[in-house]
Amino acid sequence: MRGLLLRVVLLLVVISLALTAWSQRHWFTTTIEQLHVSQRRSGPAPDLATYQTLSMDLEDHRKRLGQSYLKASIAPEREDLLAQTRELLQMSLPRLMRCWLGTPWDFNGTAHEPGTGKVACGYFVSSVLQDAGFEVEWAPLAQQASQNILGTFLPPEKMTIRVGMDYDAFLQEVLLSGPGIYIVGLDSHVAFLVITGSREIRFIHSSGSSPYCVIDEPREHSHVLRNSEYRVIGNLTASDEVLHKWLLGEKFRTQTR
Repeated sequence: MRGLLLRVVLLLVVISLALTAWSQRHWFTTTIEQLHVSQRRSGPAPDLATYQTLSMDLEDHRKRLGQSYLKASIAPEREDLLAQTRELLQMSLPRLMRCWLGTPWDFNGTAHEPGTGKVACGYFVSSVLQDAGFEVEWAPLAQQASQNILGTFLPPEKMTIRVGMDYDAFLQEVLLSGPGIYIVGLDSHVAFLVITGSREIRFIHSSGSSPYCVIDEPREHSHVLRNSEYRVIGNLTASDEVLHKWLLGEKFRTQTR
């Protein structure tokens, strides 16, 4: 009899705890969200004003270089202009990306500019590229699988796909491809990988992991990149065809399969 009473008491305690947890579920959700917001506030804040200025300045440079490119009559002139374009984009794109730092992530986020709402990883990539002067189809591109996003810019032979490869070996292989602005697709994510002339690696993305916002990480702290089994990567700024289309304002048709 005593054993039965004990089991009844324990059952009532469990039910009481469950009801308490259910009644407090909104409090728990709010508290977790506040922790995420607190983490974001401790880091960089989105900078919309600088972003818009950089975007307009880059567009002015694109038009000027594009006009010179059209007038260039010999191959060495065009090659020199492509080299200038490559240098410009490799300097400007990371600056645009970093204006988004601290913008909150959401799986369904569609913010088009930093700090104007929540942004999913694909929309972050698509927005930065569009505001850098790439004539992309903003929403269709953002909604594609990562390999299709990359395939919108590069042919298969200029992509590298690795599955189950050791993280450090993967990065070493990428470093051998040289500096540039890379798009990297992961198991369920897409991001930018920036490699500088001094071989520094920065992983810039709208992260669906803590701190749940746009972040700029060094290779040592890029856990999402490290933990992914699947990686597809390609260097946008190493492609003369990509630079040519950017200079002339040609459209990048979204690859959907």
